[in-house]
Amino acid sequence: MIQITDSARGQVVPFEPQDPKRITLYVCGPTVYDYAHIGNARPAVVFDTLFRLLRQVYGDAAVVYARNITDIDDKIIARSHDTGESIALLTHRILMAYHQDMAALNVLCPTVEPKATDHIPHMIAMIQTLMNRGHAYTAQGHVLFDLSSYSDYGGLSHRPAEEEQAGARVSVASYKKHPADFVLWKPSAPDEPAWDSPFGSGRPGWHLECSAMIHHHLGQTIDIHGGGQDLLFPHHENERAQSVCCWGEPFVRHWMHNGFVTFHNQKMSKSVGNITTVHDLIRRGLRGEVIRYVLLSAHYRQPVNWDDAAVAEAQHLLNRLYRALEDAEDQGEPIAPDPDMMAALKNDLDTPRALHRLQTLASDIQSEPNLALRRGKQGILRASGTMLGLLLTPSWLQGDDVALHDDIAHIIHQRDIAKKNKDFATADVLRQQLLTRGIRLKDTPEGTRWEKM
Repeated sequence: MIQITDSARGQVVPFEPQDPKRITLYVCGPTVYDYAHIGNARPAVVFDTLFRLLRQVYGDAAVVYARNITDIDDKIIARSHDTGESIALLTHRILMAYHQDMAALNVLCPTVEPKATDHIPHMIAMIQTLMNRGHAYTAQGHVLFDLSSYSDYGGLSHRPAEEEQAGARVSVASYKKHPADFVLWKPSAPDEPAWDSPFGSGRPGWHLECSAMIHHHLGQTIDIHGGGQDLLFPHHENERAQSVCCWGEPFVRHWMHNGFVTFHNQKMSKSVGNITTVHDLIRRGLRGEVIRYVLLSAHYRQPVNWDDAAVAEAQHLLNRLYRALEDAEDQGEPIAPDPDMMAALKNDLDTPRALHRLQTLASDIQSEPNLALRRGKQGILRASGTMLGLLLTPSWLQGDDVALHDDIAHIIHQRDIAKKNKDFATADVLRQQLLTRGIRLKDTPEGTRWEKM
């Protein structure tokens, strides 16, 4: 049995699908105005791992996974105005980069990837239903959800509407009955995208988009709705309110939210300048599996820290796993993953414990003298790694001096510790050691990089 932490109930509960033959999973995807940073990548990796687990338990064909694309939004419009690039070209370019970046992280394609702009008629119909049922009203060209019409608002996040803040994609305006009433439809400026509707020419509100796409592709009630912790309130709270008021209970059987990614133990912030994108990391030579390993190294509900030490450790541990498979042979028939590793994933997606089990399997392989038994254990390790989206690069050890990479990563890690301890003399000695070996270091906001001279 799979167990997960249900955000609404605040506890670990058995996963109970509505129909075991059709498991429905929806995760909020990217707003395609800029490259995905490592914080954006975490939900993609976490829920990809859940997707793999569900398919293993219930069968590939039984799991329907939808991850949406927000391709109309204030941020997209603002970026288009700033750069002069058309919205169509901007969103297409960023979406293609997102697909490439997620592929590098071994993130599987979802079953369906709906775009917001392809579902405007469904959104308009939903708004009309909410108005007919007394849950929405018009004001100065806007259609707004009336929070006073839904008594259970806050039941998901356990936060009152009063905590809604201006700037959280829901503006506070004088024409609202309640400051936290949120926009379902808004008028567009003359130079902004617009669609005709019974409420006037305009475009949908952000919260509405997900509800309409969920209903169209997955149905009235879905099994799991996932996303980052930052979306719990107000986005998912608002989704829940409008969906329940439009189509009735239940909307979501289980809510799941992943924790934040910190950068060198600090909150990532564009104002601070400590945002690092997956696109840049891969362009600079960091392998996608290393990024994925770091993101899985902490439990999904807890924060995970991104720094040089975490990257070096992930690189070292992946090298160790791949060395255990270095002489493996294709065994033809599919092999079941390790039961202990599967038990860890079924226990609220405990990826740290699952990764530890991979390392134990690697140790067992290295110490196994019997070739037949070794081959069997290698098959189990590879199958177990696949469940975590790892060990999928056959050429990992080919044409690459892994020992050199490990040694350099270790020295960089030691230098990082020395710098944090303000032992700059030791840090300089370590840099010089690498220089004498033809390795040049470069300190960047994203961490220390190295290159051969």
